[in-house]
Amino acid sequence: MMPGVVASSGVSPELVVLAIGAGSVFFSHVNDPAFWLVKSYVGTSTADTFRTWSLLETAISVVGLALVMALSYVL
Repeated sequence: MMPGVVASSGVSPELVVLAIGAGSVFFSHVNDPAFWLVKSYVGTSTADTFRTWSLLETAISVVGLALVMALSYVL
């Protein structure tokens, strides 16, 4: 299904892969193993880790998508 969608959209498949990768880290939740690693390493409460980790992961995702969109205009 995806090859047909990518081919019909005219977008570079590499950029689609990068966009999917950027979107995959959007709003990380407590079921993410990295969440618990950060919580135990930093030593914060679950609520504090949830706020900071989810905000950080969302920011990484949005910046990644913006960079992919910028690359689509350049390439």
